[in-house]
Amino acid sequence: MAASKLFFLKSALRSRISPQNHPLIRMVQLRRLSTEGEKPQDASEDPFLRSSEEGLVFGKLTGTGRNALKTDVIHFFEGCNLSTTDIKVEYNKAYNPLGMLLQFSSRSSFDMAVRQTVRKGRLYKLEKVDRSHWDFTTSYDGKAVLLQGIPRNALQEDIERFLNGCNFDPSRFQTFVRQGFPDPIRVSLVHFPTRIDAMNAICWKNRSFCLNNPITMRVLQ
Repeated sequence: MAASKLFFLKSALRSRISPQNHPLIRMVQLRRLSTEGEKPQDASEDPFLRSSEEGLVFGKLTGTGRNALKTDVIHFFEGCNLSTTDIKVEYNKAYNPLGMLLQFSSRSSFDMAVRQTVRKGRLYKLEKVDRSHWDFTTSYDGKAVLLQGIPRNALQEDIERFLNGCNFDPSRFQTFVRQGFPDPIRVSLVHFPTRIDAMNAICWKNRSFCLNNPITMRVLQ
């Protein structure tokens, strides 16, 4: 009788302190089950761990000269995936070019362009700029033409008569005076619906006369 009681007592104690029922072991098991259902986070999904290669990079190109075209820059940086929409020409108040702003699709494309400027003899200088520099720079996209040498006494009607036969936008007409030598020069900025209209105007009207003054025309990119 005493032996049977001792047997039942041992069985009860063994079940009470079994590993499955111990509170600390039970807590570890529950924590393990909760973490097994979670997938490890991919580093590419975390914005703080993403590679700096992603995203646009902006640069300013100087040393291009006054007559450089966007296509010249695209050919110079062959392989950097640039298009005409990725290039803006920066002008000063007199509409003289200060350089070109370039939009690269990635940091690797920008680094490739920097290496090309070094390899090709440092004809140009390329430096990184903020996106705000790009955003605040106007792109004329070859649809604006600068008329230089407008007579001082010329009215807008006289300039429109000079452009007779050209498809331009008279509502965006701008006329102003800029510093020249020996006298200030009066210029007009004329906008056209398309690049073809702007080029046709230059082909037909460049070096023509407005009130006996020869007018020179230049496309703004």
